[in-house]
Amino acid sequence: MHPEQKETLPLPEAVTHLLEECPMVLPGLQALLGFQFIAIFNAGFSEKLTPTEQRLHLLALGLVALAGALVMALASYHRQTGPQEVSTHFLTLASRLLLGAMVLLVLGIGLDFSVIARVILANRWLSVLLTLVVVSLFVSVWFLLPRLGR
Repeated sequence: MHPEQKETLPLPEAVTHLLEECPMVLPGLQALLGFQFIAIFNAGFSEKLTPTEQRLHLLALGLVALAGALVMALASYHRQTGPQEVSTHFLTLASRLLLGAMVLLVLGIGLDFSVIARVILANRWLSVLLTLVVVSLFVSVWFLLPRLGR
């Protein structure tokens, strides 16, 4: 087995990679947010969901919207504070904002998945179990796997 080779990227290249990663997350956020908004205006929303589930959906919508705001904040921050420069401060801040957005996104997905699973399965405990599996998978591949790869 060959030892893994690693190379430290120059700061401008590291920032470029980070800024290229954001557009990969944003379309998924926007699509999910759009579907969350549409669901509210469907006739079955108030008929199939309890008031608590409607509030959980609203919370999920808010979490996904906040995730989108964090991802888009990167470009806004960079444009307003130093469009002609890069810094380790910006790289650190941007990395934290992107990871924070992903935490909010997994929470929003988990909440909405739970509500949808309960409606489809008509079984609260099975929907909770499936939600825990889905959220665990997201957490595993988004957060634990990268930690193991360090």
